[in-house]
Amino acid sequence: MSVRRLHHEQPASFAFTRENLAWAKQQIGKYPKGREASAVIPLLWRAQEQHENWLPEPAIRYIADMLGMPYIRVLEVATFYTMFQLAPVGKKAHVQVCGTTPCMLRGAEDIKAVCKRRIAEHAHELSADGEFSWEEVECLGACVNAPMVQVFSDTYEDLTAESFERLLDAFARGDKPQPGPQIDRQFAAPFGGDTTLTTLAGKAAAKAPAKPAAKPTAKAPAKAAPVAALAAPALSADDAARADAAGKKPRMMKAPRKAGADDLKMIKGVGPKLEGVLNGLGIFHFDQISAWKPEEVSWVDEYLKFKGRIVRDDWIAQASTLAGGGETEFSKRVAKGEVPSSKR
Repeated sequence: MSVRRLHHEQPASFAFTRENLAWAKQQIGKYPKGREASAVIPLLWRAQEQHENWLPEPAIRYIADMLGMPYIRVLEVATFYTMFQLAPVGKKAHVQVCGTTPCMLRGAEDIKAVCKRRIAEHAHELSADGEFSWEEVECLGACVNAPMVQVFSDTYEDLTAESFERLLDAFARGDKPQPGPQIDRQFAAPFGGDTTLTTLAGKAAAKAPAKPAAKPTAKAPAKAAPVAALAAPALSADDAARADAAGKKPRMMKAPRKAGADDLKMIKGVGPKLEGVLNGLGIFHFDQISAWKPEEVSWVDEYLKFKGRIVRDDWIAQASTLAGGGETEFSKRVAKGEVPSSKR
């Protein structure tokens, strides 16, 4: 482990804001009398967030006094865990690049090269404008989504040098990029969703050839032929009753309109297999999805493997934009062929 020392320039004092002080007392109250020291890590983290995302020495003494701990004990915690920054970091982003084996094998060196070129040659150095900094750290716990980085409290996964450059551009503009996988992947699930057919109908339908999707244009939502390759999951009577109990069945269609089905893969979170499920249910167009009410979302959720994904990925807002002929950041990537799972 590298030597971690306090920064040579320190503020004169530190104190929690009124809101953070109330929060800190609440955290301390979770532990029995005499065990208040158990709250040291969350209090140090909150102090770091309050002080421009780095932890000054006066904050260490302040928290030690609050918890009745010797200063050296709190200093030991602060210098042991790399989650605590002991020197100023970038105001817009401090990038922690995972350099452990899975990330290294899948491109962490490319991510580091971007950091050296765009932020600073050496780790723990501020960029010329003071807005960015970076460092290499050990495992950040998302090995299946390697390579990845952490920026303050959020992780960004499944990166390439190009997508990482776009992340930095977003932070530079003052935007807050969507955390998580930067490809069409649901958390750590396989690319494009489930890869196993679990129903006899699905296995039989999978043998049918899928029709190619029409090339998307910027002026109108892309159209695709209805997917015959994957039918809606066959529900038992109990499952159907559970869907009806969960919500209200939305408006379905027996077939797409004459112009052809919309390319539902333009919605983030919908891959080819999930598009097939939706088409099998009778959902072919963006305006169908954009009209869903909460009770209709609950009904459709019963047919999806990962319940809650409609809300998590905000399908309705995306579908509303696409139905009106607009584009989303994700649909632009699909149109450029940058999303592998959007292809059949």
